[in-house]
Amino acid sequence: MPPARRRGGNTAASRSGQSTLSFGSKSRVTKPSAAPATRSQKAKDLEPVVTSLPEKQSIHSASEPEESRESSTQPEQPHVAELAVRQQAQAEIEQPVSEEDKRASKITERELTNYWKQEEAKMRGPRVHQDDLTTHEKILRHFDLSSQYGPCIGIARLRRWRRANMLNLNPPIEVLAVLLKDSGDAKQRAYIDVLLS
Repeated sequence: MPPARRRGGNTAASRSGQSTLSFGSKSRVTKPSAAPATRSQKAKDLEPVVTSLPEKQSIHSASEPEESRESSTQPEQPHVAELAVRQQAQAEIEQPVSEEDKRASKITERELTNYWKQEEAKMRGPRVHQDDLTTHEKILRHFDLSSQYGPCIGIARLRRWRRANMLNLNPPIEVLAVLLKDSGDAKQRAYIDVLLS
């Protein structure tokens, strides 16, 4: 049985002179705050900022065209990871044609669409945020996020597929078909890799 609580004026709060909190409807805890500023006071506080603003704008407006001219003349350089993935993809494409490549090249668009419908049926709900993507891109992004085939960061999709196949992880042949059909495209880098860089 728990010990009985002592009641009365012999509590720690009463001995130390500290007040106790009351959580009733009439209690209200507030902290001191500054008095609300009037409109005229706010306007006076903003005057130095407003008077110095045109000077700064003229400085920025003079330098902005130079910056925009520099950025428009220089083409945007691809990211270092993008270059590495492109090299990996090019090396994979240049490899001799394997039996899997021959099977993948025989897959039609209808079979790819059916494959994606089957994969989507396994999901709890449709991917409404991917409505504007092509079936090929949906298949590739699904492959990117399938962790059973290994990491997708810093590796070309084609190389990742072949590595998973070599390790007998049974990656979908439809993914290889999409990768071989879009081999001219720069879609060898996983979308999540693009987002993280």
